Amino acid sequence: MLPRNIFKKYGFDPSLLGPRRTKSFTYRVRKEATRVEGFKDTRRTDSGRPLARVLAIEEDLERLKQKCEILQQENDFLKRVRFINRKQISKLQKDKQ
Repeated sequence: MLPRNIFKKYGFDPSLLGPRRTKSFTYRVRKEATRVEGFKDTRRTDSGRPLARVLAIEEDLERLKQKCEILQQENDFLKRVRFINRKQISKLQKDKQ
């Protein structure tokens, strides 16, 4: 199947993407197909710029504290969203009765 047809099949307009993107897409797919492991989503392992230096213990601890704080904020946000969803669902159920 031609790359142009693949993009059309999945709802992308190849003329908007341009010939360079479609060619690079084809190149990446062929490169992944030749790997021994096959296709793999590398976005989780290769995301971000790696550090060029080794962190001191204090710097590493500070980064971990910041990460922990961000995760706590995410959890609080998700708890609020769940609470709001439950509230709306119970309101809809009461309105149906």
